[in-house]
Amino acid sequence: MAALAYTGGKREINYYFSVRSAKALALGAVLLLTACHAASRRYRGGDTCEYLLSSGRFLGEKVWQPHSCMMHKYKNSEAKNCLIDKHVVFIGDSRIRQLFYSFIKLINPQVKEEGIKHGNIPFEDKSASIKVDFLWYPEVNGSMRQRIKSWTEGSVAKPHIIVVGAATWSIKIHNGSNEALAQYKINITSIAPLLEKLAISSDVYWVLQDPVYEDMLSENRKMITNEKIDAYNEAAVRILNSSSRNSKAKVKVFSVSKLIAQETIMKSADGLHLPESSRDTNAMILMNVYCNKIMKPIDGSCCQPQPPLTLIQKIAFCFFTLSIIGYLIISLIHRNNYRKNKSCTDLESGEEKKPAISTPNISTLEMLLQCFCKLGLIMTYFYLCDRANLFMKENKFYTHSSFFIPIVYILVLGVFYTENTKETKVLNREQTDEWKGWMQLVILIYHISGASTFLPVYMHIRVLVAAYLFQTGYGHFSYFWIKGDFGVYRVCQVLFRLNFLVVVLCIVMDRPYQFYYFVPLVTVWFMIIYATLAVWPQIVQKKANGNCLWHFGLLLKLICLLTCIYFLSYSQGAFEKIFSFWPLSKCFELNGNVYEWWFRWKLDRYVVFHGMLFAFIYLALQKRQMISEGKGDPLFSNRVSNVLLFISIVSFLTYSIWASSCKNKTECNELHPSVSVVQILAFILIRNIPGYVRSVYSSFFAWFGKISLELFICQYHIWLAADTKGILVLIPGYPMFNVLVSTFIFVCVAHEISQITNDLAQIVVPKDNSTLLKRLLCIAGFFSGLHFFSAMQDQSRH
Repeated sequence: MAALAYTGGKREINYYFSVRSAKALALGAVLLLTACHAASRRYRGGDTCEYLLSSGRFLGEKVWQPHSCMMHKYKNSEAKNCLIDKHVVFIGDSRIRQLFYSFIKLINPQVKEEGIKHGNIPFEDKSASIKVDFLWYPEVNGSMRQRIKSWTEGSVAKPHIIVVGAATWSIKIHNGSNEALAQYKINITSIAPLLEKLAISSDVYWVLQDPVYEDMLSENRKMITNEKIDAYNEAAVRILNSSSRNSKAKVKVFSVSKLIAQETIMKSADGLHLPESSRDTNAMILMNVYCNKIMKPIDGSCCQPQPPLTLIQKIAFCFFTLSIIGYLIISLIHRNNYRKNKSCTDLESGEEKKPAISTPNISTLEMLLQCFCKLGLIMTYFYLCDRANLFMKENKFYTHSSFFIPIVYILVLGVFYTENTKETKVLNREQTDEWKGWMQLVILIYHISGASTFLPVYMHIRVLVAAYLFQTGYGHFSYFWIKGDFGVYRVCQVLFRLNFLVVVLCIVMDRPYQFYYFVPLVTVWFMIIYATLAVWPQIVQKKANGNCLWHFGLLLKLICLLTCIYFLSYSQGAFEKIFSFWPLSKCFELNGNVYEWWFRWKLDRYVVFHGMLFAFIYLALQKRQMISEGKGDPLFSNRVSNVLLFISIVSFLTYSIWASSCKNKTECNELHPSVSVVQILAFILIRNIPGYVRSVYSSFFAWFGKISLELFICQYHIWLAADTKGILVLIPGYPMFNVLVSTFIFVCVAHEISQITNDLAQIVVPKDNSTLLKRLLCIAGFFSGLHFFSAMQDQSRH
């Protein structure tokens, strides 16, 4: 009964929720969310600077998350580059002095807080010509007004950034009297026009007063209450906002420090001044407000304007628009013709005859335009998610629960959808799809949870990436060895399926090819496998069966390949010279050099070779019938199977213990290329030695495995955000619901792209050699044009 209910439940789910209905629901969700976010931007404003300065929340204890955007953590070198030849002034009391010290520590961490407490403090970084001054004006009075007024006079150089704030001294000196508050309002009213004038050419920030922790205040500060602080803040905001004449030149109110203080003031040493971590956060926010528009960091979306469309992006937009229009025109023509032929009436007999063809035929042109039409709409969604300032973005924040709980969820779903395999061979198609599927889901959870900061998880994920490359070596070697098909058609099919989506994204998202590092990696390794086996003498299984010496010839080829890999891995100069030649440099450079490509290649340099060697040994054993692959049968004899199974389990656990004890990422990465194969082989043996385990697979994981490449690439822009540095926020305020909705849309898009790629592969890469040659010439022309426009684009940027 339980089995019947289990099977019936799966059928019920599949009946009521097909892939087609899921995609329709995803499309509706995208349209609704786009409309909602566009309306919100229209009526509430889309200025992320305003959000950065006024709202946010803590992720954990010390990580501040602004509302709707991402905050970059500036390094000293970045801060210097941003503030080169700049003059920054902080004016106010001891709280502003704290902010001043936190700010200059972003430029020079060695600075010590040794200045005069109630006096001016200068700071200068001569290497970058940066001047930062703190001016002691604890009250908003005539003296402060006179200093500010001096900068409005034409002969005096104006600071580039001015940070002002004061109130607690006025409350303290005048014992919190109402007369002091009235005078404060008068003084700010007189200063506001001067600040507005300065704000035309400088960035001016008015820092609101943080709340205090009244229980910790000393006796001489007891009159500083949160009620009084709120009254002073309210007066400042009302006067500064009312005096604003021009929204582009108004004084920016720095109110976010109030929110930060509300969460952290309890940790204050005296109840008045913020703890160091909180003022460091305020300084980092200030740096983001000013520097993001200058430095344009990928993971700093706050205060960054939408990047202008490049020439290539404009051409792509026109192409997709014309494709959509062309498809609609052809569809309307075909539909009208179909309707005319749908019912044919015999005028003599008056009987209705059915047409010879009941459905319209789709021509190659119409299918091509249909694919580009759908792809154009999908690429629009990509652009809106990660290039336009329409949807929100947030920083990642790792917790153990955010990684391990989703792992348990997908494991349960995977077990629920367990089915019998069609064949019981080692690493059969269903099993490899399942393997790819669960690995891809784990990698996705790893990326969205920010688990790369936790070294044991990082090391295990490195094994999963290596396992993908192991399958690359195993799969392609097996195909060439068994089939002996080294034709151009096979090569073009593989290269097209691997690279089509990435090439489109490079154009639409304005990113280099190497940015999507995994695709260049598997592409190069495929070509290396092909070259190794296709070069003379071509040794395949059919030839080797006739003469065992050919096996030694193949092993000699593999040894030569291993030698080349070893040489290049320890000769960075030779590697970089090879990939620095044009046109390879256009594909493999990132940020002007190929170091990132060398690092990625070196990290898993041996695992593809291991995959090829494993395929050779397995196929040789299979040919000699030294393994049993019958349904339910162990792979070897019971005794051998039990020994190998025990060794595999011990090896698997040993690697996990070693990876979990890693303390240094660099050292562990050095060992990883040589030892990752241990856990991969252990997993293969554990999964395949017992016959009952080899005879079943998870259709849930296998479904995801069939679109694993699309999932890996699409996550960059429509699940994660800011080129994987953050998280896409479609539904703000509800993190769990947001992840569910964005994941649902993301998976539907990846599946549709997989289908589009398969359809286009049949058109672009035909089996007929003469037609294929013509298509290859067209593709060469396309890339030549792309290179030409890219050169024009680079020239215009410089």
